[in-house]
Amino acid sequence: MRTISPHNDLKLFSTCPPSALSDPQTALRELESIARWSEDAGCEGMLVFTDNGQLDPWLVSQAVIRATQRLCPLVAIQPVYMHPYSVAKMVTSLAFMHGRRVYLNMVAGGFKKDLEALNDLTPHDERYARLVEYATVIQSLLGSSEPVSFDGRYYKVSNLKLTPALPAELQPGVLISGSSEAGAGAARQLGATAVEYPKPPAEYDGVTRTDGIPSGVRIGIIARAADDEAWSVARARFPEDRKGQLTQQLAMKVSDSSWHRQLAELAKTGVSDQNPYWLVPFQNYKAICPYLVGSYDRVAGEVARYLNVGYRTFIVDAPANADDMHHTGVVFERAAMLSAAG
Repeated sequence: MRTISPHNDLKLFSTCPPSALSDPQTALRELESIARWSEDAGCEGMLVFTDNGQLDPWLVSQAVIRATQRLCPLVAIQPVYMHPYSVAKMVTSLAFMHGRRVYLNMVAGGFKKDLEALNDLTPHDERYARLVEYATVIQSLLGSSEPVSFDGRYYKVSNLKLTPALPAELQPGVLISGSSEAGAGAARQLGATAVEYPKPPAEYDGVTRTDGIPSGVRIGIIARAADDEAWSVARARFPEDRKGQLTQQLAMKVSDSSWHRQLAELAKTGVSDQNPYWLVPFQNYKAICPYLVGSYDRVAGEVARYLNVGYRTFIVDAPANADDMHHTGVVFERAAMLSAAG
């Protein structure tokens, strides 16, 4: 198993494949395989999606835990789907049965039609205010052996006690989107890691985060021994797709997500093969994050730039195969060494 060092606070998460696109005959086997690849590559955990078209994230997380020795599910949590007590109960139940920590990826929004179907018409910034209350109830239940009372605008509980209690060493890490001011503010209030969809690494040269918020980025990685080989793999995996481009443009028109607008603006500038920062998968509606493409050393150098800014949590897009996850592990090993060496 690869150990990513020497940054002890660096955490790498992979991403499980969207279950909406999976074949029921092979979905579980594929999920288990990706979980094992991720663990072997040195990942701390794996992001598990939630939306109206996905499998239940808690059942998927159970499968991830059973298939691995230490990999921690990063479970996407949307308030509209589940009461905060139920989330806390899931966390402590998995800890009790498997002795495994989970991470919580707090989601304020979602696909517009999904939210409308659930009659959730809450405005963007107000969703983050609601999410702060939601996560506060969860954290209070998980962090206390005493009954919890909370009287907020959106949630109220009275003398609510969580059983079994969660061991202190298995307290969940909390992540939240930090691309908007509302998201960054929510991260600050909750002590959560604010995850962004980053700009090209060169734009951070000479920049150091000073806001005191633990931070991370979500990216895709396609790296090989040589630049030409990596770009060949990238173009084969993400060819130009006119239908996908039109879908992306439509999604942009109805989305109120800050990260979506930010990436769309960056995509207008265009990039060349000389620049590892690649937005073609996003433009073709095949990924929701920028990709870094190139040789191990080239991509590791770009990741090291993010590390030097202060980003310590990385969520990488779902791997295509075991080799793909291995190559990603190589990149982060080298990036950690580069950053530590200055």
